Amino acid sequence: MSADLEVIQTLAERVKENINRVIVGKEETVDQLLVAIITSGHVLLEDVPGTGKTLMAKSLSKSLDSSFKRIQFTPDLLPTDVSGINFYNQKKAEFEFRPGPIFANIVLADEINRATPRTQSVLLECMEERQVTIDGDTRSLNRPFLVIATQNPVESQGTFPLPEAQLDRFLLKLSVGYPSKEEGLEILKRFKQKSPLEELSAVATNEEIINAQNSYSYVHVSEELLNYMMDIIHETRNHPDVELGVSPRGSQALLKAVQAYAIIQGRSYVIPDDIKAMANPVLAHRLVLNHTSRFQENQNEKIIESVLNNVTVPSEEEVLKGIDK
Repeated sequence: MSADLEVIQTLAERVKENINRVIVGKEETVDQLLVAIITSGHVLLEDVPGTGKTLMAKSLSKSLDSSFKRIQFTPDLLPTDVSGINFYNQKKAEFEFRPGPIFANIVLADEINRATPRTQSVLLECMEERQVTIDGDTRSLNRPFLVIATQNPVESQGTFPLPEAQLDRFLLKLSVGYPSKEEGLEILKRFKQKSPLEELSAVATNEEIINAQNSYSYVHVSEELLNYMMDIIHETRNHPDVELGVSPRGSQALLKAVQAYAIIQGRSYVIPDDIKAMANPVLAHRLVLNHTSRFQENQNEKIIESVLNNVTVPSEEEVLKGIDK
């Protein structure tokens, strides 16, 4: 592994260890959050209330020496409450820009599906182009920039489902899940007196994160694995239960995710297991199912699993040929 990639791996281990001082037993989810940070991707955390979605986002933000803003999405939230406004300063007799919470490095969009589509749409430009257009003026967002959105899949009253165009902007869709009995016991002990989140301090600087974002793409991906990924993408477009398969943006997202995931696993090259590990969080939420399938529980994830089972995996010899391990 090159020196640059070793630095990224060390950085990821440091941040992961810090987050795990608060979060119990969610190693894979934390790894996937680190993938999002390294690749400049955005994350949609979907799970029932009380499973630690917001706590995980706050633990990540406190581990980084970055600015953090939380937006509670509600039906009466206006687009300008997110982006900011130009207000008239009577003393100076001129308009001044007052930036909204979107101008932070890490933005927690809590219960994003409770805001109206008009307000949700403010995030489209921000997430894809890292900029905001307000009254005709385009303002760039600072790096790093990460949106972590949460939503509750159980409640539907008073919510507005995210449109496909916005779902496609999220690199990953993750579910925290309930802890096991042993993990639940550890949570009780860890939070018995006070929250360990209060004592968490930053272990990574903005500069280190940006350097990682500039270097992770040097992870080697063989021609065979590129073909393997495209076979998976193509299979989603031809699945009988799928109306719209994974877009080219989705295939690029999968490539970025597996490169970052390989570094976190301590390798400078991608193997098929990396692709299998990241396929569901990267691809499942990008599928638009036909009318008969879209109301079945966890159908998107089941389709990705069936696609992985149907696509031929390259041999280890083909994948590792010419790689200096």
